[in-house]
Amino acid sequence: MAKYVVNTKEQQQEMLKEIHKNSMDELFHSIPASIKLKQALNIPKGISEFEAYQIMNEFKNNTKQYQMIFRGAGSYYHYIPSVVNHLSSREEFVTAYTPYQAEISQGILQSIFEYQTMICELTGMDVSNASVYDGASAAAEAINMCLTQKKRTVLYASSIHPETLETIHTYYRYLNVNLIAININNGITDLDELTPLLSDEVACFLLQTPNYYGCLEQTSEIKSLLDEIPFIVITNPISLGILEAPGNYGADIVVGEGQPLGLSISFGGPYLGFMATRNQLARKLPGRIVGETLDTRGQRAYTLTLQAREQHIRREKASSSICSNQAHCALTSAIYMAALGPQGLEEVSMQSYQHAHYLQQQLQTLGFLLVNPNPFYHEFLTESPIPVDFLLEQLHHKDILGGLKVEEDKILWCATEVNNKTQIDILVNTIKEVMHG
Repeated sequence: MAKYVVNTKEQQQEMLKEIHKNSMDELFHSIPASIKLKQALNIPKGISEFEAYQIMNEFKNNTKQYQMIFRGAGSYYHYIPSVVNHLSSREEFVTAYTPYQAEISQGILQSIFEYQTMICELTGMDVSNASVYDGASAAAEAINMCLTQKKRTVLYASSIHPETLETIHTYYRYLNVNLIAININNGITDLDELTPLLSDEVACFLLQTPNYYGCLEQTSEIKSLLDEIPFIVITNPISLGILEAPGNYGADIVVGEGQPLGLSISFGGPYLGFMATRNQLARKLPGRIVGETLDTRGQRAYTLTLQAREQHIRREKASSSICSNQAHCALTSAIYMAALGPQGLEEVSMQSYQHAHYLQQQLQTLGFLLVNPNPFYHEFLTESPIPVDFLLEQLHHKDILGGLKVEEDKILWCATEVNNKTQIDILVNTIKEVMHG
């Protein structure tokens, strides 16, 4: 039974009578007449549920829905167990807002605390915030945590997702921050180019692994070069099911896009950005951190342990503009991680890895040669023996979303646990048909 139902005319009159008002006009008499609408709203007459269903079906039929997806590049198609959407769509969750009077919102606080705990376990870090808007803003906020008055130079790998780099440049466009890109060699960061740029003036180094081209970066070697310079790692959370946690190889801040954790592609959003760090940087995390404590009766309780109040009030002293968080997206991701558990997440990650490598092997037999020789996770860049636009258009007509065109003759492919051998074989046979006319 829903707790939120439409009031009938009779119930409205009963409520007006209770507060000694005769009409709605009398209730809202304090609103100036000059700003009130003088005419009825131009709203169509009500229709039946069946008629509404027909209209929505027409909208659906006008939207292209692919039977198979082999594209990632920041947004990934994973199977989402039905329990995730079933629980996250319960009304007590979808109506909950980020708590301001926190202690009376124990339910939403606990869900955030559970989310934070899972993110810390996944990344190998000490503390996580309650999420930020998306992975790109998380990366930009991570840089903000490292800047000081004397250290204003930021080094970053050019293999980071282009849209993340756009966000970073937008953040610091008018600030006194020197952003320096480190080029790649065979798809990964060129350490010979990075090394001479390391100095006491460097605030941090930003790296993505698996990177935009799917390659796994030399994280341990990079950490040894950085020494005391803060190391920010952008990562795909699903990959951590089988790859080493960034905290284990010395990352100081770990961020990323949380969409793969139970959120549908949804035409690009809403998503969430996860952020985790070590204890010594906890007070520099933007947004909120929920903590566990005991109430006056000695029972477990949850509270907003840290939140930068100057972000709300003394904005001229704020180190970040982020005050809120993607609470419902974070809740959905927490339910997804809990539903899968460590073993399930490892299985999803391993299948994504295996399917991608099978796909790469099959494409190579058709002349789609691997561009970068370095190890990759579940995305990889290939040359295309036929015009890319023509190939992707033909796949489109077969209800297959092919890889992403990166350059005129290169395609970035992706496979997840959804893209099993059957799907990959259909893709390969379809490409053969296209190639042979």
